[in-house]
Amino acid sequence: MAQVEDTETTAVSFSQGTRMLFYLMSPNETSFAEVEHVPQYVQQATPFFIGMILLEAFLGWLKTGYLLIKINDGTTSLSAGMMSRLPELLVKSLEISSYIYVWNNFHILELPWDSAWTWWLAFLGVDFGYYWVHRCSHELNILWAAHQVHHSSEYYNLTTALRQSVTQQFVSWVFYLPMALIVPPSIFAVHIQFNLLYQFWIHTEFVSNLGPLEWILNTPSHHRVHHGRNHYCIDKNYGGTLIIWDRMLGTFAPEDDKVIYGLTHPINTFDILSVEFEYYVYLLRQFLSADGITHKFSVIFNGPGWTPGKPRLGDPDDLPEITGKEMPHNPQWSSALQVYVHVQFLLVLVVYNNLFATEHMLSQTSVLLITGYILLTLTTLGYIINQSPNAAVWEVSRCLLMLTLYRFGYISSMVPLLTTATEVFALLSAIYWALQCSTKLTNKEKSH
Repeated sequence: MAQVEDTETTAVSFSQGTRMLFYLMSPNETSFAEVEHVPQYVQQATPFFIGMILLEAFLGWLKTGYLLIKINDGTTSLSAGMMSRLPELLVKSLEISSYIYVWNNFHILELPWDSAWTWWLAFLGVDFGYYWVHRCSHELNILWAAHQVHHSSEYYNLTTALRQSVTQQFVSWVFYLPMALIVPPSIFAVHIQFNLLYQFWIHTEFVSNLGPLEWILNTPSHHRVHHGRNHYCIDKNYGGTLIIWDRMLGTFAPEDDKVIYGLTHPINTFDILSVEFEYYVYLLRQFLSADGITHKFSVIFNGPGWTPGKPRLGDPDDLPEITGKEMPHNPQWSSALQVYVHVQFLLVLVVYNNLFATEHMLSQTSVLLITGYILLTLTTLGYIINQSPNAAVWEVSRCLLMLTLYRFGYISSMVPLLTTATEVFALLSAIYWALQCSTKLTNKEKSH
């Protein structure tokens, strides 16, 4: 079986990129002797994510006459996705590193890396492991604190697929370790990426029913149910690529009534820090206020709906009633601000992609500075979308940091003119938001 040596994060063909998203890659082209030879498929898929999101937005516009992907919600989802991958710049993937450790020290059988049988066994093993990662993330409150990020959007589109928790990866690795007893790390590294990539395209309302495939595969219809807060949707359809695990283990539900998306108690914010970490704050408060060690233990390891005297996973009768008329949180904000947020997000997205493509060539100082700039940008854009009172102050600081990084060459464009234009834009933005700060201070003084 041929081994592909080129493992750099390079552009892939349209055919290969499309097939990656649908798990249509063959064992022959995706089997490697060493884990170091496995391509960064997720990073390579980034242009295809963007392309499919734009296609979905265009089709939605053709169908309805307006954009189905809202800038506020879409920006928050993409910000969460970007933030979730930033730790990879500083620490090696726990899923891969822990797997390699167990393989090197405890494996009991070494299946051949170039066997199609090994490839297909890994396909099943990773998906079964994901089923339990996913199920436990709904049934254990401490894991739900991470996974609720993915469910916090009240929309269901391809940007929702990228709304991932920055902390989820620090616990999911445990569920795949049994595979390390027999399956080589290189094969696991392939399938852990493909399993994730497959789940991107099922986050859409444009695909209704896939006929007989619905019996075997996880499809958009099945996953819409999983994202619903209707009573019949709660804690159903955990599969990643396959739906057979849900059918066998009693967690399957077909799509029925109109699905209302999001959390049973919506968070109503676009502040990325709140989306990512507010539930941990809530969990800590619940833990501290719980009576006795048993209740404290239950707060952490029972389901998110649990309260004293109720079943471990909570009482379904306590769920809010769904009328079918619920509307997503979508406060009004000016078109000018929407354009501004959109432009700033596109600029930071370019910086983000360049950082992952070139981080092996950058100094640690450069990586830390650029990572800090990305985090500050994602945070501040959330403040602007939320129309936070402190948004202007934060945005002045961010624009000045942006200007500094461009001026000192930490960030640049391949086209010098674009770099200059971006610097001018950052300076003008800083001046605008400084004036906003001044106006607010003046108005505040007058009100006193």
